[in-house]
Amino acid sequence: MKFPEKFDWQPLILSLQVASVALVFTFIAGTFAAFWMTRRHFRGRDWLDAVFLLPLVLPPVVTGYVLLLLIGRRGIVGSWLQNSFETQLLFTPLAAVLASSVVAFPLMYGCAKAAFSQVDNHLQDAARSLGAGKNRVFWTITIPLSWTGLVAGAVLTFARALGEFGATIMVAGNIEGRTITAPSAIYNATESGDLRTAGIYALLVGLINLVFVVGLNVWLRRSQRVK
Repeated sequence: MKFPEKFDWQPLILSLQVASVALVFTFIAGTFAAFWMTRRHFRGRDWLDAVFLLPLVLPPVVTGYVLLLLIGRRGIVGSWLQNSFETQLLFTPLAAVLASSVVAFPLMYGCAKAAFSQVDNHLQDAARSLGAGKNRVFWTITIPLSWTGLVAGAVLTFARALGEFGATIMVAGNIEGRTITAPSAIYNATESGDLRTAGIYALLVGLINLVFVVGLNVWLRRSQRVK
């Protein structure tokens, strides 16, 4: 498959930027939400857990619609930003980051929760009995023992964010030179009948995600051998 003479790399670059920023936010939020949920037992816990996982089973356009209601000019967040800072998230790259983060969050949350659940509590209790505080136990015992699960969640999160389309187009739009990501470019090229360009974007996104997933599998296999 040959590249067109004037192939536009900007959508792919924007997708990589959006996925990278979304990964940072999602990794932090998903990790701490999972840790908190594995350490707390309260009424309504199952409902909150379901809410965290809901974007995984909802159609992305539904998630985008909910975000549109929140960050639109008449939404709670959107109106507050407009009144307080005279700015808006809607139809900006930050909206794409938000959409990608929300859609990918369940993957990071689920992997982190599974990893934390497998940590031997006796090791953490032993560290506390020797005088280690909660923060020290978390960073020196819990995180190292959960690291493979957290890395797996990060890779899946990035891959999901890179390919996000439905929720993104709802809140970020399809503005040329500003919010067109690689998935949006695939849609646009297909709509215009330029299947070659659409195929190139699809191939590039697929190859990037393939490299990350294969790299994850190799790393996990080597980590198991070391153990």
